[in-house]
Amino acid sequence: MKLPDLFIANMRQLLGTEGDALVDAIATTPPSVAVRVNSARGVAVPASASVVPWCSAGYYLPGREQFTFDTDFHAGRYYVQDASSMFIHHVIKSLITTPVRYLDLCAAPGGKTTAALQALPAGSLVVANEVVPQRARVLADNVMRWGDPHAVVTSDTPAAWGKQARGFFDVITADVPCSGEGMMRKDDEAVSQWSPQLVDQCAVRQRDIVADVWQALRPGGLFIYSTCTYNRQEDEQMVQYIIEQLGATPVEVPILDAWGIHPAIGADLPAYRFMPHRVNGEGLFMAVLRKHGDEPCVTPASRIKPPKTQPDGAQWLAHPDQFDLSIVGDTTVATIKTQQREVALLRSMFHVLHAGVTLSSAVGKKVVPHHSLAMSTALAPDAFPRCEVDYATALRYLRGEAITVDAPRGYVLVTHLGAVLGFANNLGNRANNLYPKPQRILSTHLPAVKPTIL
Repeated sequence: MKLPDLFIANMRQLLGTEGDALVDAIATTPPSVAVRVNSARGVAVPASASVVPWCSAGYYLPGREQFTFDTDFHAGRYYVQDASSMFIHHVIKSLITTPVRYLDLCAAPGGKTTAALQALPAGSLVVANEVVPQRARVLADNVMRWGDPHAVVTSDTPAAWGKQARGFFDVITADVPCSGEGMMRKDDEAVSQWSPQLVDQCAVRQRDIVADVWQALRPGGLFIYSTCTYNRQEDEQMVQYIIEQLGATPVEVPILDAWGIHPAIGADLPAYRFMPHRVNGEGLFMAVLRKHGDEPCVTPASRIKPPKTQPDGAQWLAHPDQFDLSIVGDTTVATIKTQQREVALLRSMFHVLHAGVTLSSAVGKKVVPHHSLAMSTALAPDAFPRCEVDYATALRYLRGEAITVDAPRGYVLVTHLGAVLGFANNLGNRANNLYPKPQRILSTHLPAVKPTIL
């Protein structure tokens, strides 16, 4: 790999003699491969996998697998995520001990969101936002696949959050768009598009994003700022801007020296730099700040009235007493009772793509169970008949093809090795496929043997 000469010079200036080691790691060593398992699904990992030091649910794999053809991936049993990015799991576990309202502002494709859902105290509300519509749909698919009913997915601007949700959140994470220097080892486009002008443009954009959303964080709340780049302009200098201009105090996160994390450069503040010549992962910068003041979260008054009667569908949930049901458009949605008011407010103010568990949708006069329900950890184990299929049939199902199943007529859950893949409508001679079109496998070259990852 040929890195830009000016980038190499910048890294040498940034790190001194260590700069050559970083450049060599980017140019000549392969990226690591890691997954974070979904502990809510009781997933085990192979003995050959090694644990990511800062994330107990993260595991390095010996090499890159064909994740697209792994039924466990489609069943939400793990998330493919760079090991450095899993540091958010450690930050949350170290600093947050009580349930919170949590906003992941720049959340697509969903790695840090699912990590937060896994790490936060039980009862926390997680809002995952992505302003770009196409990326927001991918985010919603990944959050739905993870299956946690405490999640909401939205697509709105940072400015909208700052204006309409003032003081609403205890914690905001902003993994801001950046120049992508930390992705150069695994992304040729990050190399080809890099320039000093791009760094300048990203720094301006990052400042605007942070300033826009700042009002949505309550006084005393935590702001977690991160990039996947190395330069100080997008990293330490942005943290200094937050401290000096917005009013915040940096927060230290406990780490071990053995992890190889580099401290802040050119600034006396706690910050955490992941660089591939030091850690088994890609480039990442992260810092945590506490907003000045100390006030509880704000919950605006709501005029939204709960439905007089509960829609049908609670019988499909393992613990129906924990949920409120409502009609949203042509769907029936279940929301955690303790979060119903907050979710209703979010629906009234923002563009919500997914919230809680979508139980069913109305198709003409029919009530069709939704893929969100199939993926949810809140699904009652005996809510629908389960149909175990072999690997070849599972791949046909994930491609959207009709399959034949040995099960009662009606809606059934298609499973492989016990893991739920989604719904089918069994007509007897065939089962109509209800697997969502955007998530289907497009490749026609299908392997005969399932990749062994978990």
